[in-house]
Amino acid sequence: MKQAKWLVAVILMALTGMASAQLNSGSKIVAQVPFEFVVANKIVPAGQCVVSVATMDGKTLAISNANSRVKLLSSSSREESRENAPRYALVFKQYGDRYFLSGIKLEGSKITYRLPESKAEAELRARNVTATEDTQLASLQ
Repeated sequence: MKQAKWLVAVILMALTGMASAQLNSGSKIVAQVPFEFVVANKIVPAGQCVVSVATMDGKTLAISNANSRVKLLSSSSREESRENAPRYALVFKQYGDRYFLSGIKLEGSKITYRLPESKAEAELRARNVTATEDTQLASLQ
């Protein structure tokens, strides 16, 4: 019984380590975004955008714009692509002049953090408005 408790503790620590290896709580992805965008049904103004992990499981991201004092949380899911991302980047879907943060790519990783669709984006998509993808380069700090 004592060994089983230790085994469970070791497995939990290993799983936590694997999850944080992708984007750990001490890391921040920073990008200069030249347009306002929507995430979690809120508008984030143009400027320096900082993304970090807000929870131990890595499923909630903190997104902020220091210049405008906007801070919000958004759930995310991890998606694995076929190739490693060449750089850190914020991925936006663009509908006309409106932008929606849809993902965060990690340099050297196949993992992309995907953010849920906002209500406004769902309405645009329902009206068959064509979306394009816009990628803004970022850096790890």
